[in-house]
Amino acid sequence: MDAKTSANGARIVRRAEPLGKLGRLRRALAPAAQRPFAIVESAAFTIAVLAFAWALDRRDPLLLHGNFPWLWLVPTIIALRYGVLIGVGSGLLLALEWQVLYPPGTAWPGAYFAGGLIQAIVAGHFGDTWAARTTRAASINSYLNDRLAALTNNHYLLRLSHERLEKDLLTRPTTLRDSIIELRRLSLSADAAESASLPGAARLLEYVARACQVEVAALYPARGGKLGRKPLATVGAPPDLVASDPLVRLALDTGKLAHLKSEHANAHESRYLVCAPLLSADDTLLALLVIEKMPFLSLNYDNLQMMLVLLGYYGDGVEHSRVVSRLLDAVPGCPLEFALEYARLARLQRTSGIDSSVVALSFRRDEEHDSLFEHVLRRGRSLDLAWPLQTERRSVLINLMPLTDSTGIEGYLARIEANLQSQFDTDFDRAGIGVHTLHVNAASTGANLAGLVERADAHA
Repeated sequence: MDAKTSANGARIVRRAEPLGKLGRLRRALAPAAQRPFAIVESAAFTIAVLAFAWALDRRDPLLLHGNFPWLWLVPTIIALRYGVLIGVGSGLLLALEWQVLYPPGTAWPGAYFAGGLIQAIVAGHFGDTWAARTTRAASINSYLNDRLAALTNNHYLLRLSHERLEKDLLTRPTTLRDSIIELRRLSLSADAAESASLPGAARLLEYVARACQVEVAALYPARGGKLGRKPLATVGAPPDLVASDPLVRLALDTGKLAHLKSEHANAHESRYLVCAPLLSADDTLLALLVIEKMPFLSLNYDNLQMMLVLLGYYGDGVEHSRVVSRLLDAVPGCPLEFALEYARLARLQRTSGIDSSVVALSFRRDEEHDSLFEHVLRRGRSLDLAWPLQTERRSVLINLMPLTDSTGIEGYLARIEANLQSQFDTDFDRAGIGVHTLHVNAASTGANLAGLVERADAHA
């Protein structure tokens, strides 16, 4: 038996029927009784029939002189119902009655009892066999019912998942990776008409509103923990900022995202739905995104987390935007992610004294060395950031290695050279591969990186 809940909340009970649908009469004749109850029922039924036969003929209560051994039908029926042992037990009650009610010296009716017992044993054997088959069929049927219920639920969840995916694709056509790339581009695309502190603020809010389904919101600048009265950008038509609003104060005090379900006594009194801080990499509050209206289904954990990720990447890019812009001007064609990581490592060395390095491997431009170039590119460390650069004369692999000093460079070059030796039976000298290094320090600028690229490209 299994239970489910229907769409209207009613409880639906499903029963396994291995023998088909049995009526009440057939269930009464063949109940699934437990063994203790079966023993009591069999003994009571046998005694009742024997008492009835004794009342009919007290001289011959076993009806030994009849044309048919009618009383042995009782053990036969019981054997069919409950098996051999209980059927033989019923037959022993007949033998006990013979010992009690018949006069001493009466000849033992061996054929009567032998034939009856054999009949009960044969019937009980078939009863046991079919009871075991019925139990096995019931178990298999119950297992299959459970599997069917599980498959039905999985199919239903899969259908809901596909429907949700279709809605997400319609309402959020960009991926998180695309969003991060776009926001990094926005953080570096400052122009004179926009705020010097938050370049591309209007396009940032427009992009976040489209990705996270925000309908009415405003982005307010922050300095020293206080918000400016004039928004940098708006979506929809938001009213003036209420600086004393509980969610606004909670977001400013904690520096974390605040929403209607935040643990705050007065959060339910807020006129806003979400207040999301825009933080730089060192947790400095740059601005506060105040959302007044968005779809109910969009107010969920995943959507709010994505909003924080987008704002965080933008804030991180803003912090390094000036350095990255100068680096991109000095090294045209440098990937944005490479330039941003280079700026971060230079700042890390300046503030904490942690060394990082850049290694440039220069290959000749021919079919053989292109194969070597692709092989070395695939052997990069997971923490490194590779910039493959193709020029007219050389193929240059510029590898940015965070948290790596001179010893780490030597280990990296030794591993690459050993791999080339085992795979291609060559090394840096025989293959004509140029090795150029640059240590990232506090004074590192775009000119240092540009000089490394020029040396690698001019390697003979």
